[in-house]
Amino acid sequence: MRIGFDAKRAFNNYSGLGNYSRYIISNICRFYPENECFLYTPKIVDAELFNEPAGTIIGKPGGFWKKSGSLWRTFRLTQQLNKDAIDLYHGLSNELPYGIQKSRAKSVITIHDLIFMEHPELYKSINRNIYEKKVRSGTRVASRVIAASEQTKQDIIRFLNVDESRIRVVYQGCHRQFYSRVSEETMQNTHQRFALPSEYLLYVGTIEERKNLLKIVQALHHGNFDFPLVVVGRKTAYFNQVKQFIERTGLSNVYFLDQVQASDLPAIYQGSSGFIYPSSYEGFGIPVLEALNSGVPVITSRGGCLEETAGKGGLLIDPTDQEEMIHAIRQVLETSALRDRLIREGGAHALKFREEQTIPSLYNVYLECMHD
Repeated sequence: MRIGFDAKRAFNNYSGLGNYSRYIISNICRFYPENECFLYTPKIVDAELFNEPAGTIIGKPGGFWKKSGSLWRTFRLTQQLNKDAIDLYHGLSNELPYGIQKSRAKSVITIHDLIFMEHPELYKSINRNIYEKKVRSGTRVASRVIAASEQTKQDIIRFLNVDESRIRVVYQGCHRQFYSRVSEETMQNTHQRFALPSEYLLYVGTIEERKNLLKIVQALHHGNFDFPLVVVGRKTAYFNQVKQFIERTGLSNVYFLDQVQASDLPAIYQGSSGFIYPSSYEGFGIPVLEALNSGVPVITSRGGCLEETAGKGGLLIDPTDQEEMIHAIRQVLETSALRDRLIREGGAHALKFREEQTIPSLYNVYLECMHD
């Protein structure tokens, strides 16, 4: 089978969608080497970001289209799929190229979340309209729709009116680097490079409103915790609200780490006393899975997909209830029996998301499409 992948984010995105794309492409090629895999991207900005699997073929625009890579990806790629005799094309990030339903290729689209429809107030109207047009078009013409969680599946049905018979839930996984303990030397070097405290609570994720970092620092302040919080994530305008609160209240033990590489994360997770991720809405919540695999107790939000991801390895809270958050932080930091249970049950739950489970599930969806 000739499989084409939307590889734009695999080659050019350092966070969630990029991680997912690299995970899927690498593992499909590793588990099913009998296939020919084509990776389509309008450009490659950082050649070191993704070491594509051996034998894959990279497709990029040529001629006039070199200057209009985004237009090539949307409006010209279907023609390239026909030229390359692609049997199945997987849109890894909420969209498919225009006209793909008229090509010879079957198509699969992954929908990670519909945050822009659930919380439209968080997006500029022009961006929201573009996102909605892409997901409506893609889910309408795709042979199968992959949902990143049961929560996302229900959102697809609710917002996009997609027939449930065409939707398959295939969970995401995280990088294999989180499966093993780092060496003591690596742990010490990481602590020294980032000047980490000896003990800390950890948050990893984009610093944006729906992920509720401000609520975390407010809980630490009002709960009178004398315990450091380490924050890893890209800053948005919301960061200023967090910074202003810290400065106004005199909190002195919140550490914002810069220039953190993906390879640094296992040691940062494993060095923490607990991981907190009280997001109001997610499509899956990869940082929660990374924490579970790192042997760290997790505090996260009740309901939605984060409850799916954390399983019994998460202490679940209402992110808008400050007292509940304070109580959960205190429990994780002070109750060793609870910590041990969360770590044990979280580690067992995380096995559900290993590639030995997720990749065959995804490949079965590919085969379904080919047998339609």
